[in-house]
Formats: sequence, C-alpha cells, structure tokens
Amino acid sequence: MLEHLNPRAVTPARVVIVGAGGFVGGAIRKRLEAERVATLPLTRNELELLQDNAAQKLQAMLRPDDSIVMVSAVAPAKTVPQLMQNLNMAETVCVAVAAVPVSHIVYVSSDAVYADDANPVTERSYCAPSTLHGMMHLARELMFKSSTTAPVAILRPTLIYGREDPHGGYGPNRFHRQAERGEPITVFGDGEERRDHILVDDVAALAALMLRHRSLGALNAVTGVSTSFHDIAYMVAKQFDNRVPVKSVPRPGPRPHLLHRFFDITNCLKAFPGFRFTGLADGLALSKR
Repeated sequence: MLEHLNPRAVTPARVVIVGAGGFVGGAIRKRLEAERVATLPLTRNELELLQDNAAQKLQAMLRPDDSIVMVSAVAPAKTVPQLMQNLNMAETVCVAVAAVPVSHIVYVSSDAVYADDANPVTERSYCAPSTLHGMMHLARELMFKSSTTAPVAILRPTLIYGREDPHGGYGPNRFHRQAERGEPITVFGDGEERRDHILVDDVAALAALMLRHRSLGALNAVTGVSTSFHDIAYMVAKQFDNRVPVKSVPRPGPRPHLLHRFFDITNCLKAFPGFRFTGLADGLALSKR
C-alpha cells in the first residue's frame, strides 16, 4: 500500500539513480530526463558499490534534498556469493544515507519476495521468498527502511521485458532474440505456465510517479493480466509474419511448482488513477528490434 506525502505531483529537486547503466535504471533515467527532472545518474564508472570507499564516495555526492532510486543489483541472485554481493552493495547505500539524510528513497525490488502460494498477489500478501533472489530483495527492503528516516517506497515488479534487456531470460526477451536470428521460438513443455509481464517503460513510469508524490510503502509493478508462455511465443511469431516456428522442448528440470501467478492491481489503480499499463501485444511490438 502506498501513502503519498505529496498529494499532488511535485518535481523532485534531484534524483540520484544508483544503477543508471542497467536495463531498469537506464529506463528510469530516460523517463526522468524526458520529464525534465534533474538527475545524477550513477553507473559503475562513477560508483563501484563493492569498493572499500564506495559509501564515503556516495556520501560526498549526496545532498539533503536528493531523492534516491536504488536499482543496482547482481541479478538474478542464484548463488550465495551473489546474495552476499547484493547485500554488500545495499550496505554501501545504507551507510551513505545514514550519514547524509536524503528526502526520499525508491527501491526497485521484485515480486519474488512473496510466498509462492499467494494467489492472487496483493501488496498485503505474505512475504516468504523461496529463492535466494527473493530473499536478497526482501533483505534489502528491510535494510533501507531501517537505515534512514527518509520515506522509503518499494516498487516490486514482476517479470520485466523490453528492447534493451541484456539477459534474454525465458519469455518475451528470449523469444524475440530467437526470432530475430531466424531460429525456432522454443517453449518448455506446453508453455502452459501463466505469468504477468510488464514493459520496462511502465516500471520507469511508476518509479517517476512515486518520486513526484514522495510515496511511502510498497507497490507491485504488475499489469494484472497473466498470459501463458505458449501464447506469448505465438504473439512474437506473429510479429515476424509467422516465418519462425514455435517449438516445444523438454524442460531442463521438473515442471515448476508455481504453475500460475496472478495479481490484483487494485492498489495501483487507487494510488495512480490516471496510470495505464501497456498491453502485452503493444509492448511486444515496442520491444521488437
């Protein structure tokens, strides 16, 4: 649930984007710059969060009227060393904001923090991550909330897709790459799992709204529409005039125990009544290279 400390939208004095060189951070930067919001984009070139002096370096950059978007992460966190790297990265930012109180913090988390059996998922659903990735994000949420007196907004996106995605994970991003190479689009088994996917531009738009309203609390960045991977594959194939086939391949492991996940977006509609998500078909068209 979100509480808006600014009932009406107010342009932040400056937004420091930690992780501005990444897929999501870059989209947030573009969105804010398009809205003429002053930004301080920090990539690894400006701030390496795992260096010994990183907290002091960030501290010297911060101003009391800054808002911070923390999106930098080693993702997905699949191993214990990656988990610890992510916690150490968050610790750097926590130390800096404890020393220099800022105006607002937005942390880009993940819907992986929720229990697998939460269906439909809302912001009130029980947080009980079943993966290291989800555990990492939940721990970082708590770290930020306990390290500062500034209001902290948590944005929890579901599966993100978009043209600039560097990972090519299973789903729209991988399907597009396979089609672009003229390869068959491959789905595991029957591709029956149903998931919600959100365009990265919509995640950036929600982050911008949270910054302008100086929001406090948590919000799921989800569209409320879950689609099977089978159907997504055929939607992508249609973009290429069905010149590439859709092929079923054996699963690399057992069928996932979380077969379907659905979300209730009531709280998002209440928080930002004028906001509209990009439909999957339109988003896939925007994502085609």
